[in-house]
Amino acid sequence: MADKVLMKGNEAIAEAAIIAGCRHYFGYPITPQTEVAAYMAKKMPKIGGCFLQAESEIAAINMVYGVSSTGKRVMTSSSSPGISLKSEGLSYLAGADLPALVVNVQRGGPGLGGIQPSQSDYFQATRGGGHGDFHMIVLAPASVQEMAELTVKGFELADTYRMTSMILADGTMGQMMEPVSLDFDIKEAPEKPWATTGTKMQREHNIVNSLYLSPEKLEETNFERYEKYKYIEENEAMYEEYMVEDADIVVAAFGIAARVSKNAVNEARSRGIKVGLIRPITLWPFPTLPFKKAAEHAKQFISVELSMGQMIEDVKLATDCKVPVTLCNRVGGMIPSPEQVLEAIMEADGGVK
Repeated sequence: MADKVLMKGNEAIAEAAIIAGCRHYFGYPITPQTEVAAYMAKKMPKIGGCFLQAESEIAAINMVYGVSSTGKRVMTSSSSPGISLKSEGLSYLAGADLPALVVNVQRGGPGLGGIQPSQSDYFQATRGGGHGDFHMIVLAPASVQEMAELTVKGFELADTYRMTSMILADGTMGQMMEPVSLDFDIKEAPEKPWATTGTKMQREHNIVNSLYLSPEKLEETNFERYEKYKYIEENEAMYEEYMVEDADIVVAAFGIAARVSKNAVNEARSRGIKVGLIRPITLWPFPTLPFKKAAEHAKQFISVELSMGQMIEDVKLATDCKVPVTLCNRVGGMIPSPEQVLEAIMEADGGVK
């Protein structure tokens, strides 16, 4: 068994990125993800990498664009309002079909809100993240180990599909400490014949651009891009199921909400209530298959969120609204307790009997 090291979630992301071959990081400090930047500032110079604290979040994402165009693995990180500032750059990355890893360790909002954990950037992340028709691959870790593993996975998916991957973690995941194994099987990055690496007079010039003056060409490109998205939806959705097979009630939750919910599911089971948990690991593509399957026998779903109710819409879509879906939530930096989730389960059980 590989040795484990005690790390914060933010530190695990940074170290995993380095292991994955990232040698360029551009960011700007903001709570609760500042440790990512601090870790990179310390480690990158020692390994011949580049750490640069940009003058703003807008500058940072455009630096990511520039390095990605050369074919190098590159990342940035921020928290909710900082990601909003990066949204134009995220759209440019999508328009130019450039791979990158973006980390959002969420805090409460809207506006500056607070510095405590939240999941209220779900819509922003899963509906694109910027202007225009596009998607990012969105990965939602529920442990410090997954913070590391999904960072590596994020780079691999970004390179495979030439698009942005986002780690969407709540502030709790960034700040909590757990033992982590950093023994990863790193896949070799694919060839990038599109990269702007210099022609050496041996090939045509590569041009990285997101501007299409011809509406016909832009339409064609968007249709082609969505064919790729369709393939990703069919082949890259990830999720965890827990006691779902015979469940009358199914809880849907991700991140810290899923950990809380699993405790509530265990307690409810000990009381004879048939309840299970589906934890989406990819928020885009959303794992519709397990929800459709569960909706064939479940009588009610409960979406547990640190938001006013955002993932609940995808749960309803995935189940074709065949059964009721209710919301159990806390917001503003508060986290639902196992007792609150258990209460929601017991209330649902009273309704389905």
